[in-house]
Amino acid sequence: MSESEWTKGSLNDATAMSHDVLGKGFLFGEQFPGEKFKDFGVNVRVVEPGQPTALYHAESAEEAFLVLAGECLAIVDDDEVTLRQWDYLHCPPGTAHVLVGAGDGPCGILMIGGRGGERGVRYPVNEKAARYGASVETEADNFEDAWKQRGLKVEFEQTPLPWPL
Repeated sequence: MSESEWTKGSLNDATAMSHDVLGKGFLFGEQFPGEKFKDFGVNVRVVEPGQPTALYHAESAEEAFLVLAGECLAIVDDDEVTLRQWDYLHCPPGTAHVLVGAGDGPCGILMIGGRGGERGVRYPVNEKAARYGASVETEADNFEDAWKQRGLKVEFEQTPLPWPL
């Protein structure tokens, strides 16, 4: 394989994308999800207490989350589960979820999700996620409508990833 077909990434001195509402994320060789890796996505997200990683959503692909540092709250379907360092969460396809920073400081989360095929994302309304500004007001079936409802802009700044936490 040529170097252009494989990617090496490191969290040491990583440059992340920062969003004022959704925290910081290092996408391992991509500037935007799906830019390079077509079958799966992998990133490390860092969020502060009360800060969601995304809007509450359900994807047609499975996703997995490993808390690397700190603590977060997982809102999965209509349950709330606290996750701490080294806790793992698996969401089968169609599972509505969002992770929100919790505890006394930042939370680092390794996120891996499937891509490809007929990738669909649904943004259902969820009362618990709404407490953190992470729910749409009316169900949406695409990223643009969901973000527009929440007044979110697709504006990211490059920033150092605060790693290790």
